[in-house]
Amino acid sequence: MHFPKEIFRVLSIFKFGKVTFSHAWKQERTRFNLSDELTFNEAIISPLIEVNRLTKSSEKRRRCTSVFELFAAGDDQAAVISHYVYNFHFGCAKKYKQEALKAIEEFQANSLNSELQDKSETEIIAEFSSLMSRVPFPIPREPCFQFIDLFAGIGGFRVALQNLGGHCIFSSEWDKEAKKTYAANFGEVPFGDITSQCVKGAIPPKFEVLCAGFPCQAFSIAGRRGGFEDTRGTLFFEVAEIILKHKPQAFFLENVKGLRNHNGGRTLETILNVLRNDLGYHVPDPQIINANDFGLPQHRERIYIVGFRKKSHAEAFKYPQKIKRKSVFADVKEDTVVMTKYYLSTQYLGCLRRHRARHENKGNGFGFSIIADTEVANAVVCGGMGRERNLVLDHRITDFTAQTRIQGEVNREGIRKMTPREWARLQGFPDRFVIPVADASAYKQFGNSVAVPAIQATAKMILKAIGK
Repeated sequence: MHFPKEIFRVLSIFKFGKVTFSHAWKQERTRFNLSDELTFNEAIISPLIEVNRLTKSSEKRRRCTSVFELFAAGDDQAAVISHYVYNFHFGCAKKYKQEALKAIEEFQANSLNSELQDKSETEIIAEFSSLMSRVPFPIPREPCFQFIDLFAGIGGFRVALQNLGGHCIFSSEWDKEAKKTYAANFGEVPFGDITSQCVKGAIPPKFEVLCAGFPCQAFSIAGRRGGFEDTRGTLFFEVAEIILKHKPQAFFLENVKGLRNHNGGRTLETILNVLRNDLGYHVPDPQIINANDFGLPQHRERIYIVGFRKKSHAEAFKYPQKIKRKSVFADVKEDTVVMTKYYLSTQYLGCLRRHRARHENKGNGFGFSIIADTEVANAVVCGGMGRERNLVLDHRITDFTAQTRIQGEVNREGIRKMTPREWARLQGFPDRFVIPVADASAYKQFGNSVAVPAIQATAKMILKAIGK
């Protein structure tokens, strides 16, 4: 795959720290007469990630001719190497060393690049290290605790816990697009399917905190003591099994608010029985936390479940207090005019209004709403009417030329979708968080993510309780 030379030049400039990242990109955009609207993600990150097309299968992986192509493949081979390199100066690297070196050997043996075949393991590791050295969210300089990130998504838990001085020593996520975003921001490819014994076997033996935003699934409750066996076959079972084996000082689980009433409340009851009775952890009553209470202009309620191995730690724990400062959409709104593609067509806008009118006549609600700058957004969710529930007014548009295959003209009322960056801000992700995927994937990823400030506030209280 061919990459224009300006890509490598701007990466080189940034790598050696001659100028800031944004200034380096501005320099190159001017130098090569690139469009002002062309972002670094569009010009560099996304094209580089496209090498994933070359490496989707083991057969194609044999054609990898560079370390970058293997890294971009995002499979467990890339995961074990990146985990080894990422943790190279820490004791947990020993857990990954054998498999990582074996993966490197296999990679070299199957490569068609003779120069790559002749390189030493040290040189290959150095190339990986170079790729990972300039990510937006590196390991804290002096980490004070270790954690693992299960069902990691794009790394909301990780941003929050790294802000508190945490060192993530293992991550797992099955979604390929989410893994691209995770790798672009943390320099580490997450392992895949957590139900795989190989993946679970890669987890280092010791860490203080386990984090997981596991999916909500029903259990077949048979009335046993805690119900551990009743959860077998569900993703919660995988979490419980890891807790049982590794015995972290604490765990932090996040789920949808509906878990509280799921299956008549029996799902949550089973989870708590397993954590308290089968695993022997001390679990305070779960709490419903609203992101809006922690500085985000979004009504997003999620259930948090925390647990501690020691009773004294559980007794010392208190859920965080709400903050007094409230935010509105204007606090996260794009500073400049957004691309025309985010504005609705007249035909689609008319369709939404007719659909809402039909539902209102029947006495039903409908998830189409426009959020004013002074209002708080609805929860950002993937699928369904997720984007239409959070339309906004923005009259700064000047170019009404349709940029996508929409039917009808661009509306003149200033009604548009929020951008992926605005969704990122609604979830508390800083602007340095890279979005290397297409908009459709970005909306899905941020809709599935956790609210970073709420997670961070709760994690801070967990760490305080365990003395970290």
